[in-house]
Amino acid sequence: MSDGSAAAVLLESTVEVRQIKTISAIRSLGRRWTPILRAKRAVEAMIANRRAFILVPKLDSIDALAAELAACGVRATRVPDTDIDVKAMRERLDLTQEQFALHYGLDLDAVRNWEHGRRKPDTAARSYLRAIYNDPAAVEAALWLQPEPPSGR
Repeated sequence: MSDGSAAAVLLESTVEVRQIKTISAIRSLGRRWTPILRAKRAVEAMIANRRAFILVPKLDSIDALAAELAACGVRATRVPDTDIDVKAMRERLDLTQEQFALHYGLDLDAVRNWEHGRRKPDTAARSYLRAIYNDPAAVEAALWLQPEPPSGR
């Protein structure tokens, strides 16, 4: 097996539950250094929810994994790990750096560092920024919506 790098993969069932070749799917993931128990749990989660995410430790080729899993009734899609152009996103929203930070509960210095290339957003920040990019109004509403006070007894 050639050296590969870790990658997040989305697993989706493409056939009825009874037709999924679970053991073969687990083995395909195991050949890429995924612990068998983790592979089993991911396949079980996919069966229960029709989709699941898993970190594959050594993915040499998404096409090879996708072909193996397709034969098992499973679609495999690599989750993109792309950098986000924070400045372009902020400008698209027509916000200053300070407004962007305030709107979305971000640290102003972090926004400045991301835009000037001094730092890159960590995994959690990239996920949050991706959510903002895809639906800025919903993220802002979810962030600033006041929760209902707990009912007293």
